[in-house]
Amino acid sequence: MLRTHYVSELSPNMEGKEVKIAGWVHEVRNIGKISFMLVRDHTGIVQVTAKVEDLGEEAVRATQMPRESVVLVEGIVKSNKQSKLGFEIIPKKITNLNPLEMAIPFDVTGKVPAELDTRLNHRHIDLRRIETTAIFNIESTVLSSFRSILAKQKFQEIRSPTIVDAATEGGAELFAVKYFERMVYLAQSPQLYKQLAVIGGMDRVFMILPVFRAEKFDTPFHLNESTQMDVEMGFADHNDAIKVLVKVASGIVGDVIKKNQRDLELLGHKLEKAKPVVVTYKKALDKLNANGHKIEFGQDFSREHENALQSMYGDMLVVKEYPTAIRAFYSMPNQKNPEISNSYDLLYKGLEISSGAQRIHIPKLLEKAIADRGMNPANFEFYLNAFKEGAPPHAGWSIGLERFTMKLAGVQNIREASMFPRDRGRVIP
Repeated sequence: MLRTHYVSELSPNMEGKEVKIAGWVHEVRNIGKISFMLVRDHTGIVQVTAKVEDLGEEAVRATQMPRESVVLVEGIVKSNKQSKLGFEIIPKKITNLNPLEMAIPFDVTGKVPAELDTRLNHRHIDLRRIETTAIFNIESTVLSSFRSILAKQKFQEIRSPTIVDAATEGGAELFAVKYFERMVYLAQSPQLYKQLAVIGGMDRVFMILPVFRAEKFDTPFHLNESTQMDVEMGFADHNDAIKVLVKVASGIVGDVIKKNQRDLELLGHKLEKAKPVVVTYKKALDKLNANGHKIEFGQDFSREHENALQSMYGDMLVVKEYPTAIRAFYSMPNQKNPEISNSYDLLYKGLEISSGAQRIHIPKLLEKAIADRGMNPANFEFYLNAFKEGAPPHAGWSIGLERFTMKLAGVQNIREASMFPRDRGRVIP
């Protein structure tokens, strides 16, 4: 390795220790015969100080290079209470590892703001911003926490295909792909496959994978390729699945608070634990109407309604038992009232981040539900046959990774939480 330490591994207690750090020139400031070079790696920024009287003019000139130059600094750690970190590095040698051949398209320090589209057009540069790094540090915690919590609950991680023969959730919002001599589709959801895994006896499964929706939205909340964190559990109903969902979502929030305080501070976002609340769709509807938000039974919640529900119930709200007509075809109707389904959504900070349901596991009921939605049951033969061969009651849900990260990080556009976002107009970089 070129480096001996990352910036975050250095401290004032290392006074006099010789180290090597590697990264990018964040900024250079000259004050008389003193030069201050700020060097940044993905863990932080450290000050490299060169004085003519101590090191000579050549050492000071070595710091005079453009921002975002890739450098290796060999030097000595020295305590300095005036420095932000409480120490600085006195350089012995500075090496420009790859001199710049092009101008940097925007100011990485953020002193001169850049439009989001400009940043996304040069995402490899944008990823050097400490704020962008902070977002993906949080997203990394979300992913590792999701896996860890479910593993402790004895869930097994699986994979499913992204190329499918037919719509998995109905509708026409599919990306068609030529597959040899036929047309297939990019999966909207791994729904059918995680159910098949449970029917196959795996009982408790989860997966993290990309999904694709050909929705012509241009909003801060939608992507055409996003990442889902999915769960399915056998011998369970919607209430069982809600308990796991709340445990996972609450645990992820707690882990981000614990592990990403520095990142949250860089983003200027204060995150607190949220008390989960579970209410029925009917109760949420009545409360909205009682507070002047007009909505009729059978309507889904708008963005305005979701924000209102946050102010009424708090940051983490599960709404369950939606009308059957507005949920996916595989949602189990309630035994007492078939007009209501055993389905649910999780709203976090006023945004739907998760959706789920108990699934229909009775073949005739499932076939009818498919036909009632205007789809051809023959296109789901492989799926329907699985339920004729011993399918247990089961339920599951999915969390949208980018949506959850967006709210946890306090950013306003979902594209900020996707490393290389795919929206209606963006397919590069």
